[in-house]
Amino acid sequence: MARLHLTLRSDSAVAPFLQAAVLGVAHALAFAPWNLWWLQLLSLAGLLALAMRAPRARNAFALGFAFGLGWFGVGISWIYISLHVYGQMWAWLAALATAFLAAFIALYPALALGLAHRFVPSPNVRLLIAIPAAWTGSEWLRGVLFTGFPWLGTGYAHSDGPLAGYAPLVGVFGITLIAAILAAALVAAIRFRHSQRAATCGALLIAALLLGGLQLAGVTWTQPFGSPLRVRLVQGNIPQDEKFGPQSVDVAHQVYFGLLSRPGDVQLAAMPESVYPLPFGYLPRNVTHDLIEFINNRNAALVFGIFIEEPVERFYNSALGVAPDRPDVQRYSKRHLVPFGEFIPFGFRWFVDLMKMPIGDQERGPRYQPPLDLAGQRVAVNICYEDLFGAEIIDAWHDPQRAPTLLLNLSNLAWFDDSNALPQHLQISRLRALETGRPMLRATNTGATAIIGPRGEVMQVLPFNTAGVLDGDVQGYSGETPYVRYGNLPVLATLVVLLLAALWFGRRA
Repeated sequence: MARLHLTLRSDSAVAPFLQAAVLGVAHALAFAPWNLWWLQLLSLAGLLALAMRAPRARNAFALGFAFGLGWFGVGISWIYISLHVYGQMWAWLAALATAFLAAFIALYPALALGLAHRFVPSPNVRLLIAIPAAWTGSEWLRGVLFTGFPWLGTGYAHSDGPLAGYAPLVGVFGITLIAAILAAALVAAIRFRHSQRAATCGALLIAALLLGGLQLAGVTWTQPFGSPLRVRLVQGNIPQDEKFGPQSVDVAHQVYFGLLSRPGDVQLAAMPESVYPLPFGYLPRNVTHDLIEFINNRNAALVFGIFIEEPVERFYNSALGVAPDRPDVQRYSKRHLVPFGEFIPFGFRWFVDLMKMPIGDQERGPRYQPPLDLAGQRVAVNICYEDLFGAEIIDAWHDPQRAPTLLLNLSNLAWFDDSNALPQHLQISRLRALETGRPMLRATNTGATAIIGPRGEVMQVLPFNTAGVLDGDVQGYSGETPYVRYGNLPVLATLVVLLLAALWFGRRA
């Protein structure tokens, strides 16, 4: 009987951490392609309820870590595909590296819960003030430390929910804070359900935040600029293992130029990141001739992704823009590079050498690069996962006289096959459109090639992993949203105030 009693006690001690891991998996399922914003709130509320029963800070830390393992273990599992299938890393090492990354970023929610428990003794103050602020702060830190990896950030789950209305005001981190407050209020309403006053206050707070987002969704922050533009976005669907093969340039030109030159009116055309898998100076003459002929014959502007070698053996992942009414070639070079894929962190050369990664050590573009003047619009380009960083996107507004009227993302997600990376990236782009009040065009190799409206709505999208062109009309916009003007500063200032208040009130209580 004693042995049975000890076993039951051991199981009960482990159960909360298993529950936290399951809640983390549910949290991952709240994002695209499922778009279940309410599940994000419920799963986070479940975690906070577990954390409120944690006897010590280390228990709260472990709960957050278990939640993070479920969240990121499921949410970013597609990284294994790029490492093993296309990077040709050993399967066991690719799996270990993917698991290590999930465990590393699981430390952020763990620290949020552990530190809130350690420094705020009052359970009520901790739940309602400290944890929402610490959770949001940890999400912001995840986006800036070690070059940042804010993929599947809490706020992105709300691209289709009532909280999306807050995006032009406070950005994705503001939505994260509001979502954390909602989850805490839900836990408080249940926890104090026997107190009519407390339960009523919790319900009113939840209703006010949700209804406030719905009301803000109807606010117009930006205005149409110029005439609607006829655009063509090209998706070639070239597999990653063929993209850098011996005949890769011929294959790319045959596929992409064949799609680009289809009949139809075009004012602005875009092809994806590194559409030609070699530096621009090495392009065959027939390729540049065909592209110039397209621009002149169609009287259309063209943007395409390609590497620039400048000087020798120093490569930039760039986008070139050419317009029929301008003799110069305009350029944008990627400024936020992907660790291990585009630059090698100190001490990890051995790790990168275990993969087959072409042009894997690149140079960064400057912080401010003016938008490209194309087809009567000012197009702010970003490349691949740069659109995860909203604070960097709004750097394009540095010169108010040349503020962007359109956003354009060029990507190649063939590294990840038909995984959830594709719809997740589309969801991220939708938040950038919401924050800036600008349409976002996406030209990708395998998906998601799409036209996103200034309210974050997907107006048109090509099926994933198919070759085709997306022709549509897009309207440029001018004006500034509050987020474009102030960025993340209001949210960060609010976090400082909340954390200081939590420390003060928590000690007094």
